[in-house]
Amino acid sequence: MSTRLDWISRPAGPLRGELRVPGDKSISHRALMLAALAEGRSRIEGFLEGEDTRATAAVLQQLGARISAPADGVRVVDGVGLHGLHAAEQPLDCGNAGTGMRLLAGLLAGQGFDSMLVGDASLSRRPMRRVIDPLAAMGARIDSRDGLPPLHIHGGLGLCGVRIDTPVASAQVKSAILLAGLYAKGTTGVREPQPTRDYTERMLAAFGWPITFGPGWARLEGGHRLRAADARIPGDFSSAAFFIVAACVTPGSDLVLREVGLNPRRTGLLDVLRAMGADIVIEHLAEQGGEPVGNLRVCHAPLRGIEVPVALVADMIDECPALFVAAARAQGRTVLRGAAELRVKESDRIAVMAAGLRRLGLAVEERLDGAVIEGGALRGGEVDSCGDHRCAMSFALTGLVAEAPVRIRDCANVATSFPGFLDSARAIGMIVAMEPATNEALA
Repeated sequence: MSTRLDWISRPAGPLRGELRVPGDKSISHRALMLAALAEGRSRIEGFLEGEDTRATAAVLQQLGARISAPADGVRVVDGVGLHGLHAAEQPLDCGNAGTGMRLLAGLLAGQGFDSMLVGDASLSRRPMRRVIDPLAAMGARIDSRDGLPPLHIHGGLGLCGVRIDTPVASAQVKSAILLAGLYAKGTTGVREPQPTRDYTERMLAAFGWPITFGPGWARLEGGHRLRAADARIPGDFSSAAFFIVAACVTPGSDLVLREVGLNPRRTGLLDVLRAMGADIVIEHLAEQGGEPVGNLRVCHAPLRGIEVPVALVADMIDECPALFVAAARAQGRTVLRGAAELRVKESDRIAVMAAGLRRLGLAVEERLDGAVIEGGALRGGEVDSCGDHRCAMSFALTGLVAEAPVRIRDCANVATSFPGFLDSARAIGMIVAMEPATNEALA
């Protein structure tokens, strides 16, 4: 009997109401790590109760951090200080968390003991040389399986601050370098080919570490201390993105998403959707723990295809699968370029989304770094998410506006980032449910 989990998404009426999405996954990872390295007790509210973030918490506990969960979405961390971690008796299992593994590689490179980072089958296929190489330039030694996990990180080598120009625009790579820089002698600098999200920089400052940064660059010196700080995690923009697109494409929709994180290095999708004609208004903009936060009111509006500005792609890389669905319902052609990073996520997201939309009747041309999507009518059918949580949730949106139900195969990994997705979807009027898996191969 198959243990795979499938969903069925069905055509629905207008989406209405208010919704608060779970806490930001990227910030939840970082808050845990810095709180564990800080001196004193930190309280984290709005923590994402996903498998990825819980895996990071378990790893930090193996390393000696004291983490308790007094309530859902809350973590209390008694930090052990910058040099208070100890060697784990077993390999450190990151599960499916690519963010967790890459950031932990930087954090562990500066320790006085060896560590072994492992992951599930999906994570074990994800490239890690992008963090191994810059960390090696700082003096770290990390053994891998030809650039793939598991990662054996050798401790006690002593790191030196250097300036690193990263070849790829990746907040995870930048963050790994900065975390290693906490332990390095001298100044560590990072410069990116395109600006990426600055969560780590903002949070380091909130925990008291001197750091200077701007779009596409950051610099810090080793030898300081982290002070405990309380943090409230804003709603995850990547999780909100699915409902933003759902309301954009479903006639009659009027939806409010509350307390969404609006870091400008994260919200490229808003600019792209507005250029396509979307009706999205930001209300009650405020600041929460150093991060801009606001409510998003999204109403249905006809969309038109555009050439997505390459400069915005790095600020929406995780939201690109949802953009595929917006493009599917837009009038005309949408061209996405500069998104080769999608090929090395939990799946090859360009290939997965293109194959799924073609099965639903659309003309989609894959390109090495993107796709060309001709908007049109979606028929019902069956698509395969290939175990990728963001592809699964994106395909759930197609059933809203298709001519017949859409079965989405292999959706269990949604629990890694948004375990309450189905409940949230139903609360605003989507008709999506778990169904017994089928074993037939897709034609």
